[in-house]
Amino acid sequence: MIRTTTRLALACFATMPAAALAQTAPTATTYIHAGRVIAVPGQAPRGATTIMVEAGRITGLRDGYVPAPEGVKTIDLKGRTVLPGLIDSHTHLSSDRAGNEGIAAWGTDSLPLNAYETYWNGMKTLRAGFTTVRNLGDSDGKVLALKDAIKRGYLTGPRIIDAGESISTTGGHMDSRVGMADDVHPHIGTENLCDGVDDCRRAVRRQVGRGADVIKFATTGGVNSGTGLATRMFEDEAKALVDTAHAYGRKVAVHAHGAEGIRLAVAAGADSIEHGTMIDADIVKLMKDRKTFYVPTLSTVNGYLERLAANPNAYPPLIKAQIDWRIGVTGKSLQIAYPAGVRIAYGTDAGVSKHGRNADEFELLVKYGMPPAEAIKAATVNAAELLGVDKETGTIEAGKAADIIAVDGDPLADVKVLKAVKFVMARGEVIVAP
Repeated sequence: MIRTTTRLALACFATMPAAALAQTAPTATTYIHAGRVIAVPGQAPRGATTIMVEAGRITGLRDGYVPAPEGVKTIDLKGRTVLPGLIDSHTHLSSDRAGNEGIAAWGTDSLPLNAYETYWNGMKTLRAGFTTVRNLGDSDGKVLALKDAIKRGYLTGPRIIDAGESISTTGGHMDSRVGMADDVHPHIGTENLCDGVDDCRRAVRRQVGRGADVIKFATTGGVNSGTGLATRMFEDEAKALVDTAHAYGRKVAVHAHGAEGIRLAVAAGADSIEHGTMIDADIVKLMKDRKTFYVPTLSTVNGYLERLAANPNAYPPLIKAQIDWRIGVTGKSLQIAYPAGVRIAYGTDAGVSKHGRNADEFELLVKYGMPPAEAIKAATVNAAELLGVDKETGTIEAGKAADIIAVDGDPLADVKVLKAVKFVMARGEVIVAP
């Protein structure tokens, strides 16, 4: 990204309204009267239920509508279906733009302004019912700063699991100099690039030192960078990245499109494959053996189609050709992986698709073969396990954070109702009132 690394990423938050800065974890007790509860996705729903919340956590579930004691707030969701807060395992909160528009923004928007955009994208995501996200790439530390600001209670936002800056080889998908004129290269950071085993270990340690919760790297080129499907990394480099990340207690997400790059990442021990556009039967067997998650990110095609409909020249020609290919093969890997038993975790690549419309992925998962119940499980139970937050969220159970949403209708019959969330509670704080 064309910016000098600075400590300004958090500066924009200093001018947030006092009401926003004063947000703290709720302490009051609340009773939620829910008409129907998908408490543990994958299991049978409950009928009329009272969910008791105190100090931001779920303290119990009881059958029927239990009258609240005097002074205890009651939230009426009797006519709605209640679910755990949703999880998006693949986002890029720092931008909602791509193609030529995104390139232009790198040179025109200030870092503090982009930090405001990052916060705004997080709030759009939260209001859409996604109370947890895994952010997989941001070069300037804006998401790392936002994550910490939310944890401290300075701001409201989704729970964030952040990768810091994504790693790749020189000339690979995460090399922001690709496609740029030589005279701007000195202004683009390269500490996320690695060549050779020792350098790849250094790159992981650098992101861990910055505060990354997870490590992301690319074994192949990318659609948006115009670097193609070919594998851009050697086996010893991928193994060094994974082993170093695991040594520091970090899981690993790997961007991979082509089959050889996917196979390389799974064999190296990756915890999840992102995109996985060319999965085949042999890769499926390996992923099942290694218990590797697959994050399909089908929603990218929505972003591509919408931008191209608005402007046929939204992308440079080389990237446009790759986008056309990506649109044509969308869903094919899911149709191979899901029936074979590969574990699916929900992720959208929001930033390529639009923030706040993260639920569009449900419709695509179902279109390409997942039953609605399994798509919902992918966005709750499975995603929570992948992100390592399953003891905190992903189900509505006593002891877990009060991450709770509600919709009209039955999402087990029609996942499209998840596009219109009517109630959102995040860690006990009501974000969208019924």
